[in-house]
Amino acid sequence: MASTDLVIQAPDIDTPQIKQLARLAEADTVTALAAAGTQAFRLSPARQRAGVAELCAVAGIDFGFVPDDQRLERVEIADMRGIKPQIAAITESAMRGEIDFRESLKHRVALLAGLDMAALARVYDERLKLSPGAERMLAGFARVGAKTLLVSGGFTFFTDRLKARLGLDHAVASTLDIADGRLTGRISGEIVDGEVKAAAFTRLARELKGEHGLVVAIGDGANDLPLLRLADVSIAYHAKPVVRAETTYAIDYCGLDAVLNLFQ
Repeated sequence: MASTDLVIQAPDIDTPQIKQLARLAEADTVTALAAAGTQAFRLSPARQRAGVAELCAVAGIDFGFVPDDQRLERVEIADMRGIKPQIAAITESAMRGEIDFRESLKHRVALLAGLDMAALARVYDERLKLSPGAERMLAGFARVGAKTLLVSGGFTFFTDRLKARLGLDHAVASTLDIADGRLTGRISGEIVDGEVKAAAFTRLARELKGEHGLVVAIGDGANDLPLLRLADVSIAYHAKPVVRAETTYAIDYCGLDAVLNLFQ
């Protein structure tokens, strides 16, 4: 049975903090990790002792107790129409799990009726920003031959472009209905909610995992929970509390490339 290590990472970690965490976790060895653009260390072997979570929270340090053999072998359309506050309020409520995602998406898309397709292109070109560390994380996955799936509650207009740009293997999202070059305010076809995300994730995992594969899922909102619950390793990334409470690990302070340090 594998023993457990403690991985800690943050934009900046002081030596006294490392030593204090090593003492708390009764770790004998501290190893620097370099997979991500943050300061990161693996404390080995580590015990899950009281005080580790509290110290990390106070110091702004992401942490995770990981098996020692675990290895790897937001879009702003609304302000184009001056309705960003309305859209944001609905989105936040859905992310917290307070309202049904499908209904929230219908309401948000209805507010976009009449928007010209050129506005979507402007959003992609000018405003769509990747999470910090996303490209480094994907490059790390690619080096070990991992397959990637972007499954989004957003729209294919964006995910298809991201798939091509980032070299993703698969992408699933909802499709905006368009007539005469403008949004109709409706979704065309299936709405990609939490259950649809989970189904797409399950199909791909079954196809690709193999006998010794590891399935990793990353999410931030309540809509991601059905998918996250299916993964071998689930990671909450700058997520809502309802999501952090159910995942294997949480990254609150670092970029997405910090995921790689959990498998070094």
